[in-house]
Amino acid sequence: MTGIEDLELPDSDDLPFDPAAVEIEDGDVFSLLEPAVREWWLEEFGEFVPENSGFFTPPQRGAIPKIHEGQNTLICAPTGSGKTLASFNSIINNLYRRDRANEDGLENSVYCLYVSPLKSLANDIHRNLEIPLEGIESIVANRDDDAQMGEIRHAIRHGDTPSSERQKMLEETPHILNTTPETLAILLNSPKFREKLRTVEYVIVDEIHSLAAGKRGTHLSVSLERLEAMADGEITRIGCSATIEPLSEIAEFLVGRTEPSGEPREYEIVDARFAREFDLRLECPTDDLVNTPRDVVQEHFYRMLHDHVQDHTNTIVFTNTRSGAERVLHNLRDRFDAYDETNSGCHHGSLSKDVRQDIERRLKDGDLDVVTTSTSLELGIDMPHVDLVVQVGSPKSVAAMLQRVGRAGHRVGQTVTGRVIALDRDELLECAVMMKKAEEGFVDRVSIPENAQDVAAQHVYGMAIAEIRPESEVTSILRRAHPYRDYGEAEWESLARYLTAEYAGLEEKNVYAKIWRDENDPPDGEYHYEEFPVGEPLIGKRGRLARVIYMTNIGTIPDSFSCDVYTRAGDEWVGQLDEEYLDTIEKGDVFVLGGDHFEYRYRRGSKVYVDHTSARPTVPSWYSERLPLSSDLAREILAFQGDLLTHYEDGGSPRVRAWLREFPLDDDSVRAISRLFEYQLQYAGPESVSTPDRLAIEVQRDREEYERRYYVHSTYGRRVNDGLSRLLAYRCAQEATANVQVAVADNGFVLSMPLNRKVDLEGILADLEADEVRDQLRAALSGTDLLQRYFRINATRSLMILKRYKGYEKSASEQQVSSEMLLGFAEDLEEFAVIEETYREILEDKLNVAEIEEIVAALETGDLDLERRLLDSPTPRAFGLATLSASDVVLAEDESAALQALHDHVLEEIGEDSLRGLSSESLE
Repeated sequence: MTGIEDLELPDSDDLPFDPAAVEIEDGDVFSLLEPAVREWWLEEFGEFVPENSGFFTPPQRGAIPKIHEGQNTLICAPTGSGKTLASFNSIINNLYRRDRANEDGLENSVYCLYVSPLKSLANDIHRNLEIPLEGIESIVANRDDDAQMGEIRHAIRHGDTPSSERQKMLEETPHILNTTPETLAILLNSPKFREKLRTVEYVIVDEIHSLAAGKRGTHLSVSLERLEAMADGEITRIGCSATIEPLSEIAEFLVGRTEPSGEPREYEIVDARFAREFDLRLECPTDDLVNTPRDVVQEHFYRMLHDHVQDHTNTIVFTNTRSGAERVLHNLRDRFDAYDETNSGCHHGSLSKDVRQDIERRLKDGDLDVVTTSTSLELGIDMPHVDLVVQVGSPKSVAAMLQRVGRAGHRVGQTVTGRVIALDRDELLECAVMMKKAEEGFVDRVSIPENAQDVAAQHVYGMAIAEIRPESEVTSILRRAHPYRDYGEAEWESLARYLTAEYAGLEEKNVYAKIWRDENDPPDGEYHYEEFPVGEPLIGKRGRLARVIYMTNIGTIPDSFSCDVYTRAGDEWVGQLDEEYLDTIEKGDVFVLGGDHFEYRYRRGSKVYVDHTSARPTVPSWYSERLPLSSDLAREILAFQGDLLTHYEDGGSPRVRAWLREFPLDDDSVRAISRLFEYQLQYAGPESVSTPDRLAIEVQRDREEYERRYYVHSTYGRRVNDGLSRLLAYRCAQEATANVQVAVADNGFVLSMPLNRKVDLEGILADLEADEVRDQLRAALSGTDLLQRYFRINATRSLMILKRYKGYEKSASEQQVSSEMLLGFAEDLEEFAVIEETYREILEDKLNVAEIEEIVAALETGDLDLERRLLDSPTPRAFGLATLSASDVVLAEDESAALQALHDHVLEEIGEDSLRGLSSESLE
């Protein structure tokens, strides 16, 4: 500890504490700051918080000294704990010191890049830049010394920045530039501005957890290596992340490698993920979500929500869908006089930019009592007045839950208060495990895409446009980026063949070469460049419009569109479907649109053709909106079920409830979970419950619907279940010579076929071999709408299809038509990079094929047992699967008659004696 009186500070009369009586832990951090910076910090954050033992938050206390020393640093801490300010503090302090030491001040170039995934983050950087810079300037100006502080300029540059401002940045270059990953890639190829980036010494990547798991992060990682390769010196990289795991891999993703495929650059991690106090609790509107009438459940839910809002200053309510956010706000206003347009609002990505910005401003100013949202407020602006977050339903991962509730309690010393309300028994179980694991410090792992060929295509093209360079330099830069550390020669050759259009017939399809690739020939050769050794393979751009094509087409965020739905009979237009919905729908599937049921037949471009039907829906209407359950949390749920069975064996329901009361649950939640498993075990026995070493399958013969259904209790998360169900449906369809319908959820999936068809599902599972899973799943994907959509996205990212060319912009639906014309041709090409990347992305990033291989391997070795039950009606744990086509409970208006009928059948089968036991003290 350092006595604060030992530091050079303003007069004690100006301090909000007695310097002689206070000892602080972060005096050593203060000693690193220039006097004017130190004085500003005390003026801004001078309120001494005893429990904080100083004036820096834990992430600031840990990060500022490391950044001061020029160490690559990953700062991981909850939202609102001062991560970004910690980064800027050290950089501003350094620039201020250098400005004072240099007679001519700072150079007219960029010293620091701040990269964020959201434009709103860049726009909100006011608090972290303008306030400290203006404050420090004011302090220096009021001092008596002659040395005055020069201007430390900063600016924002992204896709919406006017050309006049961009030109001004060349004349008066910002020392700190705020930008997005896409704009950074463009700047690296801007002939004039890229010279301003050679002086960059710091890069801050904000919200890195939201980038790392997707291709925007992959794209950024290569941009950082390109920046490092052209910079005058080493760049200090700073990552700001919310709660995430594994920290070491995210740090390696941030820093890259000094040599291709070599060891990561050195880095430090500031792990303050649980530095803030959390007050988290799971609530349920009733202890019986089946027998309680839905309107009563809804009434209890909205009363709970209203009471929470009234007890707090500002509340954010997260739902799982955009339509859910709209409905919750509508019902609050409809049920209670306390809410209107002046004090409540809704925020999600489908609303206009002006509406979203107005809600953000009013929420930040504390003018809104409650705002409902889906995911759009997970990241972004600091909201100092929010003191409660309510999550409706499961956010599907511990990390997402902590990120969302972290929007509350932004001031130092405040407790993060979060309430999760479950309205569905499956989600109640999910959330119970989630809350307990959050208490224990568990965090879901993030999976980083590897060797993405479409992103590599953009950057290789960009490097070729920037300058002619050796091929070894291009591949070296690529492989220094963490996602490409294992990028092999085969992958490179496949990419190079595509970019040089070596494939016969490619140019006839209007897909032209983007680069040339040749050895540096002797003097009489075509490509002789004296600055490179003779025989060195070189790469350069092809085409006069190369730079324009690159600048107007790069990026990784795919365009999307809605498909018009027509009946085959009469060509009647019946509505629209989001194209993502088609990822999970196959020929024969039934869905609801406009209150009517339709059977999906086929798709042509942006048109979907259907038939009217009276059959029950097989794919829920909300499917494409919902986030998938994380694989790590799914495994924890399986472990929970295994533990619950052990407690049940030890002492029945009383022992189970006593154990559940160790979780952060209210009493209704405890009773509801206990009742669920009591019914399950009495109806079908403990073998009907899946655990880490058991996979339970139910078979039901539905003579009314004339269907045979296989309920597979694979609690592995929707990504894994999507892939595993496709694989099994493909094999079942071959064996049964019939159409197999699939319905997928996070806790399992259903395979349905005509009653007169029967398959040996256990035998099919037993015959699977782990080393054949990838090839068989790839075969199952052939010809699907999922493959068609992802091929379009990857063809566009790979610049095989140009979104913008010679002033014309091709819409997403037009891109889809172009891709369907190219898909068959591309699939016939050997090791074609765009096709291979399409399958890689679907198999690895979307369907988690590696975990499917692990499951199949466990079945092979006997580490995972199969338990099959033939039942007249689904078990309680399968109710969610059996009623999968029902709407989100928050939004549902129709009766839950089907669910009640299933429940009544279970009670009838259990019998009167058991019912007597279930209604006794064991469930009270």
